[in-house]
Amino acid sequence: MTDPTLERWRLLLGEPGSACLGGQQLDAQAAARDAAMDWLYGRDEDLRRRGVRRGGTGESTLTTFDWLDDITRLFPKETVERLQRDAVERYEIHDVVTDPAVLARIEPNPALLKAVLRTKHLMNPQVLRLARRIVEQVVRQLMEKLATEVRSAFSGTKVRRPGRMRLARNFDMVRTLRANLGRYQPETGKVVIETPFFFSRTRRHLEQWQVILLVDQSGSMVDSVIHSAVTAACLWGLPGVRTHLVAFDTEVVDLTADVDDPVELLMKVQLGGGTDIARAAAYGAGLVDQPRRAIVVLISDFYEGGDPHRLVRVVRHLVEQGSKVLGLAALDEQANPAYDRALAQRLADAGAYVGAMTPGELASFVAEHVGR
Repeated sequence: MTDPTLERWRLLLGEPGSACLGGQQLDAQAAARDAAMDWLYGRDEDLRRRGVRRGGTGESTLTTFDWLDDITRLFPKETVERLQRDAVERYEIHDVVTDPAVLARIEPNPALLKAVLRTKHLMNPQVLRLARRIVEQVVRQLMEKLATEVRSAFSGTKVRRPGRMRLARNFDMVRTLRANLGRYQPETGKVVIETPFFFSRTRRHLEQWQVILLVDQSGSMVDSVIHSAVTAACLWGLPGVRTHLVAFDTEVVDLTADVDDPVELLMKVQLGGGTDIARAAAYGAGLVDQPRRAIVVLISDFYEGGDPHRLVRVVRHLVEQGSKVLGLAALDEQANPAYDRALAQRLADAGAYVGAMTPGELASFVAEHVGR
């Protein structure tokens, strides 16, 4: 019997790793897995140069549909999702999301949602209807997750008065340390807490605030576009919040009318094109009704194709009139940004908060300001 560890190495390396098995042949299932992996990774020139995996010289008889069928049968769910993600993102095998036979069988996941948004302009109406199933299912999953975080953020804001509810999330560390400093023990470096203090969480009367989300729809921002749509939908209709959603490239498109339907909204987004951030910021500034109760969230990689000086002026004006300006280089579950740091620094110097957030963190930021 083949050693499972050696077999995994053989599958990882492909045909060049045959020496791992000392001359033994793969069994039928492992050989089928090897063929499925080779169909995808055998096309990778970099792997070939490194001698990791080499595709056969003959033309593959597997279609994309057959390959999806095979990997679903041969691999666990997590591996299937990784293979599908590599197919659409790394190797741009578009028929994964443009072939109706494939779309009817495929299991929706976030990678496929991104692929649909990037390729929906290639789809005929029949395929687009099938692709919408992927959008609906993934958006529903994201909505369920984020809605819980938003409800938690808006369930009550902390106010600076003592509370009776002794919950960890309401613990007032500053007041507690100040009140108990007399019990500091130099020999241990610790403060003995005799009387802990807590904030109270109350539902205040909330003044109406505007939350204006300006989202860069260039191709590199697809994750942020998806999460902006879902975040806007979760904020929509909350007490004390009026939400706007605006997408931009070199043009500005106000999508606020569709905020309550993130599926429809995402199907209208057109990814790609240039970027005029200053134009979008100026449009967002024009939406502000009451400056001191407005949060303008600019979601972009800050690679400005328009006028950066105008962008800085608009942001400075918003800050000076009392609006909160939040510049996010990423709004997604990983919050790993790639952005123009020089322009981001200029916006920070103009008074904007600049960083990256998960959707839940953005909801908490909004809740904290709306609840003041």
